[in-house]
Amino acid sequence: MKFFNYRRVPYAEIRAFSVHILTASGSFLAFLGVVAAAEHRFVDMFWWLGLALLVDGIDGPIARKVQVKEVLPNWSGDTLDNVIDYVTYVLLPAFALYQSGMIGEPWSFVAAGAIVVSSAIYYADMGMKTDEYFFSGFPVVWNMVVFTLFVIQASEVTASVVVFLSVILTFLPINFLHPVRVERLRPLNLGIFLIWSALGMYALLLHFETPAWVVVGVVATGLYLYVIGFILQLFPKLGRA
Repeated sequence: MKFFNYRRVPYAEIRAFSVHILTASGSFLAFLGVVAAAEHRFVDMFWWLGLALLVDGIDGPIARKVQVKEVLPNWSGDTLDNVIDYVTYVLLPAFALYQSGMIGEPWSFVAAGAIVVSSAIYYADMGMKTDEYFFSGFPVVWNMVVFTLFVIQASEVTASVVVFLSVILTFLPINFLHPVRVERLRPLNLGIFLIWSALGMYALLLHFETPAWVVVGVVATGLYLYVIGFILQLFPKLGRA
């Protein structure tokens, strides 16, 4: 590779490139998820997807810590991250929705197609984030949406409404929350997100044999995360010091 000095490979470059390898490992975890979904092992698929999201959550801080951009300026971590994100946030959840037949035939196929196409267009939007780090339009977090539909064992009608509404909202100037980057109500937003995550993990441990209180909790926290960005958009003073 171009940046290697075969006489003496600088430690900083090895360390920085290792972060890119960590990011790229998310693609292999996604591949394992595809294999599981193809075999209708959806619980296993979501565990692999969860591990991929864990990698996605830790690689950014590590990259900034070791100054990857400065050490390896010819390698774009942002591009690599977008590739992995599209696979884990979009392609794999869409494939799971199709494989499950949740919306019936042929609508599960149509819904999956709408997800992957609309999301590809969204990734090309250079103005997808506002000055406050809200997402403008539904931020194609299909991993969360499809996972929630599995947890609540959504009916065909419910799943159809949620999926196609989200596809439409992808292209509308409605704010959606980034639970980490948005400062307004950040402690509450993070707390709700952690509750949603904990309930989701519990549902996975139960193999989606989910008790009513977990379903209620997932729906309530999921709805909060889905609409709070728009509420803060309507009330710009809400949550400000």
